[in-house]
Amino acid sequence: MKLVFRTIVRDRVLYIMMIPGLLFYLIFKYVPMYGLLMAFQNYSISKGVWGSKWVGFEHFRAFFDSPDAAVLIRNTLVLNTLELLVVFPAPILLAVLFHELRFALFKRLAQTISYLPHFISTVVICGIIVNFLSPSTGIVNHLMEALGIKPIMFLGESHWFRPIYIASELWQKAGWDTIIYLAAIAGVNPTLYEAAKIDGANRWQQIRHVTLVGMIPVMIILFIIKIGHILELGVQKIILLYNPLVYDKADVISTFVYRRGLLDADYSFASAVSLFQSVIGLILVVALNRLARKYSETSLW
Repeated sequence: MKLVFRTIVRDRVLYIMMIPGLLFYLIFKYVPMYGLLMAFQNYSISKGVWGSKWVGFEHFRAFFDSPDAAVLIRNTLVLNTLELLVVFPAPILLAVLFHELRFALFKRLAQTISYLPHFISTVVICGIIVNFLSPSTGIVNHLMEALGIKPIMFLGESHWFRPIYIASELWQKAGWDTIIYLAAIAGVNPTLYEAAKIDGANRWQQIRHVTLVGMIPVMIILFIIKIGHILELGVQKIILLYNPLVYDKADVISTFVYRRGLLDADYSFASAVSLFQSVIGLILVVALNRLARKYSETSLW
């Protein structure tokens, strides 16, 4: 106990710096978790959490018995799978390309340009998409008309929603996400490249056997975290882009929770669906972390 106290006194500045972060998670992440009790109640605002009637797993059964459940789960899984296949590898490739650039000025300029979309508000990005894809005033349809192609109502046809969403995610996230991979590349021992050159490795072989191998631990960690959100999607962008015409492809669990919880004030049902998302995510993270620890030297814990 004395050793622990001495350590705290010695590193007191570091512990003080931790306080804001700890308070944030305590106040905004852990304290609100008592609200999950609503998932097992017919929650009434007037009666509060402790005064509302308990109904057990009634809301969970209602969700899975509804015709919406299969569509919502399918749409969520499809969009997240597309993100894994398209958006997740993009920053890895971009980081390798940036690392291989030898003209420093062009490298800095390219990196800066790729980071910029991250700082644009999602509302602004969705506004740009809506304006560019407008069937009457959008620049995309004007160019198509100039080429003799009939205008398309992109945001009113469900089969266009997924490509538009994934393309916007790729543009917004790819550049910013390269930062962590560039940091991983910076941590690769330069002597490994020298040894590879001595062994006769060309540039592609150095990338494959040194650069990419050095990035694998970061890839594993980020992949595990991404899989933990396989049933979750950023609700803001979808809400700003979708409409009833594209619900069959665009409506996901998060948007459904938003409509039932906030618009319809069915807090108990929305809490049950949201809890289902979280439990599945937790199970996937624990399972993948165990596999990562078993077959590699990298894991979350």
